[in-house]
Amino acid sequence: MSNHLDLGCGKFPRNPFNQKNLYGIDVRDIKPDSFDEGFYYKKANLFLEPIPYPDNFFNSVSAFDFLEHVPRVHIDENGKVHFLFIKLMNEVYRVLKPNGLFFALTPCYPNREAFQDPTHVNIITKNTHEYFCGENPDGRMYGFTGQFECIKSRAVYSSYANKALTYSLSEKFKWVRKFLKGQISHVAWELIAKK
Repeated sequence: MSNHLDLGCGKFPRNPFNQKNLYGIDVRDIKPDSFDEGFYYKKANLFLEPIPYPDNFFNSVSAFDFLEHVPRVHIDENGKVHFLFIKLMNEVYRVLKPNGLFFALTPCYPNREAFQDPTHVNIITKNTHEYFCGENPDGRMYGFTGQFECIKSRAVYSSYANKALTYSLSEKFKWVRKFLKGQISHVAWELIAKK
């Protein structure tokens, strides 16, 4: 069985790797009966709760316009510091099968889209993914326990959101036009879980 999880799925869950079963998580109540058969939904606050699935369950996970909403730091009532973004990346790694894929698309610095929404609290840069990649990721100093390898990381325009990181020739020309107009606002990562 091939399973895909879309984090912060909202009413329009995405499945960029076309896995057979599509799962979604959102903090809001979503009516599951409004989706196709083969879609499984759970409500969860991923800032405070783990992903409610077992280890090595998913072939792929996606996060479309989601990571920028995840707080980086939370200080609890006892003064203990929690790195929520690091914890979420640990959870993504945990639920992915060996060589499972993580696709993330998010507005990035220095584009205004990264800052204009007041709920964007996690500003991502072109190189943020590097904290989670390689033999000894820099995220280890903050508690990251996984290991990803970067397959692709690209600056993209937001309407590219429904695709994995493959451009046709016409899309390459469109990207150049948008780049010249200053309309490249997002970064997209495709990472593989090394287990």
